[in-house]
Amino acid sequence: MFSALYIEEEVAKHPRAEKILAQYSELPRIQISRYGEIFNRKNQNFRLQKNKPALILAKKHQKLVLQAPENYGLGGSCNYYFSHMLNCIYDCRYCFLQGMYQSAHYLLFVNYEDFEKEIQKTISSNSNQTSYFYSGYDCDSLALEPISGFVGEFLPIFEKQENAVLELRTKSTQIRSLLNREPQDNCIIAFSFTPQAISNALEHKVPSLEKRIESMKKLQDKGWNIGLRFDPVIYADDYYEQYSSLFELIFSSLDSEKIHSVSMGVFRLPEAFFKKMQKLYPQEKLFAARISRDKGMISYGKELEAKMLSDCENLLLNYISENIYYPCKL
Repeated sequence: MFSALYIEEEVAKHPRAEKILAQYSELPRIQISRYGEIFNRKNQNFRLQKNKPALILAKKHQKLVLQAPENYGLGGSCNYYFSHMLNCIYDCRYCFLQGMYQSAHYLLFVNYEDFEKEIQKTISSNSNQTSYFYSGYDCDSLALEPISGFVGEFLPIFEKQENAVLELRTKSTQIRSLLNREPQDNCIIAFSFTPQAISNALEHKVPSLEKRIESMKKLQDKGWNIGLRFDPVIYADDYYEQYSSLFELIFSSLDSEKIHSVSMGVFRLPEAFFKKMQKLYPQEKLFAARISRDKGMISYGKELEAKMLSDCENLLLNYISENIYYPCKL
């Protein structure tokens, strides 16, 4: 899975780092002072690195908990995100991470205890309101779970909090650690989807639609809160038929009455990220069709965007109640 292991000197003796190092004793190991020496280095080729990434073990020193972007959330006023990892094991052509970072290496921050302190401090500062925390903004929450042990470390923290909610956003089928635990009312397992044809073309290395739906059903049957995230909605000439089929497939497998929440948003990127991604994949059709520029952002244009959202919302609301639907409209 990894080409090599880079280890910051400061975390070389951290128990979590030592456990990971023991799992991959056969890999080359390179000790570094700070992860930026590797991760933030200029003139790296993201596309080549994505084929054989390394794993960097490091310590996160600042900005462990951040304010979530506007309109990113489930209706609460106190929305935050935290990233125990940067970059994703999947390779989705529309993902903003490849436009944001210099490197495609996986960066895992092993000092979970510092994240936990900051999370608890944030919850305390909003004692009269519910704080929502989103994991999976800069990575996939579950995809590296057998190595990161993220779920087993963080869920007990939230289990003790009455006024905090954790969302784990994922395209993964790595759910064993969740099935081995009792479900928590304040945790949402949120699965991201695009139609199968779009996924085949753009979401490389992602588990099949059927396997992800099977994982959702297992979790729902166990009692976990399930969220559905159709973000981004991707344009195709037959997008209406594709999303109609996707919704029919998903909701024929799940109990729609027990779904926690559903959100939807269209493709959008900062223009600087978009230009970088165009250079990485110049032949990619996603970056050639129906694209519009407005105020430094790339999207499908307001008219097409509105039509796509309206069409897909109308399809979606045949299956769910409107009170669990949260559109991501910018």
